[in-house]
Amino acid sequence: MREARYFQTRNGLQLEYSVAGTGRPILMMHGGHSNCQEEFGYQELMDQGYAIITPSRPGYGKTDRLIGNSLKSACRAYAELLDHLEVERVHLVAMSAGGPSAITFAALYPGRVSSLTLQSAVTKEWLTPQDKEYKAARILFHPAREKYSWKLVSLCTNLSPKFLFRQMLPSFSTLKLKEVQPYIQEGDLEAFRKMNSRQRSGSGFFIDLQQTAQLDPAHSRQIRCPVLIIHSKHDQAVRLDHALHASGAIPDALMLIVDTWGHLIWFGKGSELVHQETAAFLREADILVGIT
Repeated sequence: MREARYFQTRNGLQLEYSVAGTGRPILMMHGGHSNCQEEFGYQELMDQGYAIITPSRPGYGKTDRLIGNSLKSACRAYAELLDHLEVERVHLVAMSAGGPSAITFAALYPGRVSSLTLQSAVTKEWLTPQDKEYKAARILFHPAREKYSWKLVSLCTNLSPKFLFRQMLPSFSTLKLKEVQPYIQEGDLEAFRKMNSRQRSGSGFFIDLQQTAQLDPAHSRQIRCPVLIIHSKHDQAVRLDHALHASGAIPDALMLIVDTWGHLIWFGKGSELVHQETAAFLREADILVGIT
């Protein structure tokens, strides 16, 4: 695990964060049920010469939930963190439920963002109270119960990662098990096991559900930095229409629809293309802002 660090905002609230690697800075907005210890795609970015700054978003890890009173207040805290670290500009990368935070930050702080990459990202209202997934999440990931839910998931995954992968597959992919099997490579089940071992929801996932409804459609239209949207055509957790929506709303955005097994585009057959295209996009953005 990386060292977790702590920063106090001007409002006196605690923001947990980590820094991985050295080089040109990336501000990472992790996905749901995660925190500043996220790992997906990190090594590939560090190998390309990037330092990854990851704040635990509001309610996750040891970040104060009150920072997430609104997307604007959360983004203000991220800007304060960059000030604290004396980082002027960053590449912004968002995973899954980190999408609304990244879109809002890029719109409100254009001078601080060299590029925006949306990976399997939520870009509009997501789960609603009418959705069965929302109702299940309210039970399983309630702050009073989520610790026990994840302990059970971690225990079962450690005992039999293949079994848990099969059980959780419908929440990640539109494909059937027999269709997914050709995508799975050596080491993928271990990546899945490690993910389930580090996942926690805190009060963060409930905040995510609230904030996707707060996402201002005007913010997408205000983004002027280079934007890359990467999404799997088989994503069940965040359906492809989120990528299509972002592509239509963000001026001049590039979109790459990949043939990976589902939502977790960072491992499995096809993930190599995800890592390659992300690195190439960041290099081109570096050239545009005069960094070589």
